[in-house]
Amino acid sequence: MTPPRPGARVGLLGGSFDPIHHAHIALAECALRTLNASAVHLIPAAAPWQRAPLSADSTHRAAMVSLAIHGHPGLALNSIEIDRGGPSYTVDTLQALVDLDQAQQRPAVQYVWILGADQLANFCTWHRWQDIVAIAELAVAARPGSQPRPPEPLQRVLDTHNRPLHHLPMPEMPVSGSEIRRRLAQREPVDHLVPPEVLRYINSHHLYQA
Repeated sequence: MTPPRPGARVGLLGGSFDPIHHAHIALAECALRTLNASAVHLIPAAAPWQRAPLSADSTHRAAMVSLAIHGHPGLALNSIEIDRGGPSYTVDTLQALVDLDQAQQRPAVQYVWILGADQLANFCTWHRWQDIVAIAELAVAARPGSQPRPPEPLQRVLDTHNRPLHHLPMPEMPVSGSEIRRRLAQREPVDHLVPPEVLRYINSHHLYQA
């Protein structure tokens, strides 16, 4: 990954990416434009602590992310959570990124954590969520003409830290990893849901088969 420029804003899109699909790429590119970010890093989780175990291992999920973002300037794979292993807590990831910047004497970066509207609604259940807001700004995907409202406790903390809540105008894209896995297990087509190079990888490694 190219080091960010001084004072740069870097978007961070975490997720299981099990598998990565078109909506992930659309959200990352929307964030890149809307935030005027120097880059958006896609961060596959090692072991998300709020969901069931993942279907594909971390090596496969990282490889699929790398394939999906090839040819998309400004998007980058960041394997920090996979490299660390264990439960993937957002606050630990953010602190590790800040510590790494300081250790390598990189210019200060404003990190922006990218959320879906559903994640915004339950953000106050996240591990040490107040510390996340102290480190990073938040950006939430919103349908055009709609602006999701943060829970009241989160709004109070945003106000305390003078943090904006960025809204990313995203059209509704009815696609999910669970639906893709179901369709693959049933041998139904998913060509319209995932990039072709990701589908080739899935088929060549026999992933998500019943």
